[in-house]
Amino acid sequence: MRRLKLIWDFRGPVSQKTAEHHLVHLKEYIAINDLNITITGVEILNEMHSIAFLVVDESEMIPVRDALRPHRGQVYTEA
Repeated sequence: MRRLKLIWDFRGPVSQKTAEHHLVHLKEYIAINDLNITITGVEILNEMHSIAFLVVDESEMIPVRDALRPHRGQVYTEA
């Protein structure tokens, strides 16, 4: 089954801090809804662009997407 990486983009000089804060809320949502999502994180793309993300099975993506409204998504591949 494919897994999808749902992504929230943050830009500006405080993008890293904003992404880290957003990740706290993503983890709260996962806990409150008792979801089986274990891959989450923050990536710093450059000093002015950071992302917060979570990885969800494709079959479970629609309710998560509709509730959390990510900026974009992509197919997740493990590094």
